[in-house]
Amino acid sequence: MGQPVRDYLLTLCVTAAVTYLLTGPVRKFAIAVGAMPAIRARDVHREPTPRLGGIAMFGGLCAGLIVADHLHNLKSVFELSNEPRALLSGAALIWLIGVLDDKFELDALIKLGAQMIAAAVMVIQGLTILWLPIPGVGTVALTQWQGTLLTVALVVITINAVNFVDGLDGLAAGMVCIASAAFFLYAYRLWYGYMIEAAAPATLFTAILMGMCLGFLPHNMHPARIFMGDSGSMLIGLVLAAAAISVTGQVDPDTMRLFEGSERGATHAMLPVFIPLLLPLTIIAIPAADLVLAIVRRTWNGQSPFAADRGHLHHRLLEIGHSHSRAVLIMYFWSALIAFGAVAYSVHSASMWIVFVILAASAVGLVLLLMPRFTPRAPHWANRFVPPRYRHRAAEDSASVQSEEPTLTASGAQEGVRAARTADFNGATAVGGRQRFLSRQKVDSGR
Repeated sequence: MGQPVRDYLLTLCVTAAVTYLLTGPVRKFAIAVGAMPAIRARDVHREPTPRLGGIAMFGGLCAGLIVADHLHNLKSVFELSNEPRALLSGAALIWLIGVLDDKFELDALIKLGAQMIAAAVMVIQGLTILWLPIPGVGTVALTQWQGTLLTVALVVITINAVNFVDGLDGLAAGMVCIASAAFFLYAYRLWYGYMIEAAAPATLFTAILMGMCLGFLPHNMHPARIFMGDSGSMLIGLVLAAAAISVTGQVDPDTMRLFEGSERGATHAMLPVFIPLLLPLTIIAIPAADLVLAIVRRTWNGQSPFAADRGHLHHRLLEIGHSHSRAVLIMYFWSALIAFGAVAYSVHSASMWIVFVILAASAVGLVLLLMPRFTPRAPHWANRFVPPRYRHRAAEDSASVQSEEPTLTASGAQEGVRAARTADFNGATAVGGRQRFLSRQKVDSGR
């Protein structure tokens, strides 16, 4: 079992390395072709930033698939299934439309049609939902039209959910990376825990998706040097949807042999089968909620559901006082809590401590969410090792005084400390009042 993990890690690292190395040249290319739109009213960044980061991510996807095809433990995925080719075909189509949109600003209906066509291309090549495990009913086989419609709907919803959440530096790539990590653990357990070969493509897709996001994140963290654009957000949304479709509609629950024993034991054992119905929703729970709220909000205001605005969840975090980095970390936290909580519950469904841990983590998240202006301070001994905004101001003032003592007299040192504190505290507006206070204190001490 160790050898497949090494193969997945190798595939992930190659994908991340290729994506990371391609992002720099892609940034220069985006600047050269003018893929740097002007600042819009809904944008958070203050300077024009190039797009087309999806070109590097698509290069990482191709590199990951090529490497996996030549590895001993992963090449069987390409021999026994046509899903990798279906993914590459749909990804190439959606990526091309995204590149054109990043450059020429295509109409929203054109992009929606391209998303449906990309999903149909994957369905034609076999990446579709064949059956659904429904609690209390069992496995329900779907007709060809039902499977096609459900597959197209899931692909379109996932792509647009990821696209809607791509509003802050590093937000979409980080959230999809967290979701794909949780999905990888679940799919890997199905393959090597239950020996289900049908889960192998989803395991490979999620490993490659993690590499794409990890390779792009260093260039996209705040302040971002390049944006992934629609070419990147739609691409990673499609790969995430492909992994969900592969696990949900391709894994036959009967192969797990879970119906033996008591009824209660069978119910608990069937949870890994029912989780695929919920896991694709939990891993995009935050983006999906943002998508639904945006559609309701815009329709209520008489606008098009595709009209852009500043009412997304990450915009609201900024409005209540959170910094850019803290808003992104809060979104990361909730995504990880929901995705990994669902996976943990599918593994140990009979353990109530998992529920208590999730509730405790939710309480911590709510506290952090309601404290937007709280800035943590490091201990005094760690002031030299943390950024200036986390240091204690008193320690900085004492350090500055000690450095000036050899060259200043006692009165000069006092004036230097006073000027440094007033300038650091509130600028020139506090100088007058502090000078009068200190001079009065000096006169009183003279008496």
